[in-house]
Amino acid sequence: MPARVLTPRWPSTALGRDKRVNVLLPGRYEEHGPGHPVLYLLHGYGGGKDTWLAHTGLTAALEDSRLIVVLPESGRRWFVNDHAGLRYEDYLIQDLLPAVDARYNTLAGRSGRAIGGFSMGGATALFLALRHRHLFAAVASHAGAFEAPRRIGDPYAEHRSEPGFVMPTVEAHERVWGPPGSATRRRYDPYRLIGADSPLPPPALHLDIGTGDHDRMIRMNRRVRDALHGRGWPVAYHEREGGHDWEFVNRALPSSLEFVSRRLA
Repeated sequence: MPARVLTPRWPSTALGRDKRVNVLLPGRYEEHGPGHPVLYLLHGYGGGKDTWLAHTGLTAALEDSRLIVVLPESGRRWFVNDHAGLRYEDYLIQDLLPAVDARYNTLAGRSGRAIGGFSMGGATALFLALRHRHLFAAVASHAGAFEAPRRIGDPYAEHRSEPGFVMPTVEAHERVWGPPGSATRRRYDPYRLIGADSPLPPPALHLDIGTGDHDRMIRMNRRVRDALHGRGWPVAYHEREGGHDWEFVNRALPSSLEFVSRRLA
């Protein structure tokens, strides 16, 4: 059976308003019986709940799967509790996860839950999985913008005139992260998160990046890979043909979905 797309609207205490989200129920979804594993999949900067559906073959990939996929949206904000006071991390962790587990037949626990995303979403997936190790068993990041909390100025200035270029300006970036040295930047610094001690094991880790992506993006993905290896954590890391775009993500998606499915109970 084909996957079904549902769009429930649930209240968010963290954001003070209702939020719509897309929930993909796989072809093998059953309302009763063993719970289904869940993947929370985050879009890139400026995207929304429909972005993955519009640009990838995600729906078709779930036709013969048991994996539920949840597609939330934050637009031009990150899924973090940001400098401006928007609490998108709390929305996802405190509001959305319980709502999904209450409404659908999920495997409600760490062993049945993963998080992933592209660019902004790929970085945030790693941040949240490390900040909430008790919630996520696996991470799948496509071209993660991991060093956003460390960004100073506009490293993408030369690309501003390119059609379709969507990396945030300095003003938009600091609206989320605050000025250099802010508490928000320190809270989500990837290397601080990787270095933090925890009694829980790290999640299973899948990272990939396009060989035609921005040099800065490739370098930061390699640095994060090396930092993860430095902790002795296994990482499935791939550099694939492609740029910083949805064409790259769509080609890489089957690999990340397989990775997630194999690591969830």
